[in-house]
Amino acid sequence: MKKILSLILIVAMLLGIACLAGCSAKKEETTESTQEVTKEAAGIDYLVVVNKLHKLPEDWEQKLQITKMNNSLGDDVEVETKAYEAYLKLKEALAKEGVNIDLDSARRSIAAQEDIVKRFTEKYGEDYVKKYVAVPGYSEHHTGLALDLYLNIDGKDVYLNEDMVKYPEIWEKIHQKLADYGFILRYLKGKEHVTGYSYEPWHIRYIDDADAAKEITAKGIAFEEYLGLVKTTDVAYDYGQSKLYKKAQIEECMDLVKCKFAEWEGCELLALRYAGDEKNAREKVERLKSLNKKEPDQYTAVMVLETDFRTGEKISDTLTLEPGKDYTDYQWILACDKDGSWELVEAGYK
Repeated sequence: MKKILSLILIVAMLLGIACLAGCSAKKEETTESTQEVTKEAAGIDYLVVVNKLHKLPEDWEQKLQITKMNNSLGDDVEVETKAYEAYLKLKEALAKEGVNIDLDSARRSIAAQEDIVKRFTEKYGEDYVKKYVAVPGYSEHHTGLALDLYLNIDGKDVYLNEDMVKYPEIWEKIHQKLADYGFILRYLKGKEHVTGYSYEPWHIRYIDDADAAKEITAKGIAFEEYLGLVKTTDVAYDYGQSKLYKKAQIEECMDLVKCKFAEWEGCELLALRYAGDEKNAREKVERLKSLNKKEPDQYTAVMVLETDFRTGEKISDTLTLEPGKDYTDYQWILACDKDGSWELVEAGYK
């Protein structure tokens, strides 16, 4: 009788193991239907920097391992495999707190980036593109480690930039979780002169090191500062007391200047200020009109900002500046068009 019972138990155990194996295989099969590994990894540098000054490494594509997924909008998205695994853990943790996210985009080819530049220029204008969109070949999205998120609120997908910025409290909850899973917020507010881009709450970057991510987040520094590519300086801002412009307009123009300044390799921004209404008289618009040969009547207003900065011992060959020198009251002249959009027209001593 005992032998019979033993045989029954052994058979039951074998059946249970077979069932578990079958269930596991079925689960793996389901996972593979939504994720497809298309490239083998030969090892990549998760601390790679790709920005306006640093191009994507030539051999990056050959080393990259990609996972494909399909988001709630029905779009195919490619992500570096390890970054995607970390993203899934982040997404699960946020869902437990009632915050639902999805991937809008991650890896982009150079051809795809060229298409984005064209579409965004047509929709938002050149100034917007200068602040938010990278030159093909110099986009962090080429790495597969940069992820653009979007929100799902009350069952509705919120994916347009102008709509997503309306939920700062939700982004704050997301940002608080990033470092735990090896992510950082890539484009910080106030660091435009370092990153070259305006604040983007949706753009996160995987660096495969939770401790480093926590240090970067705690210090409130940009990735470039953490790696020692630029010196961290406290920039002094002065918005003045303008009767011509609101503070928001001055801030918008300051962001344009800071994004451009990030391209000045080896330079440290020390101060940025509104030059004063006396230097922004409406009659100066006529001079700017003379610079716009195609549409001389396009400009409706002018704004002059001033900067103090220091050049490094080595600076870009494209700059007509002296190395190792302090510059003060260096002017940046911006013009506003009929649509209310500002653009940088000139820089230098005028």
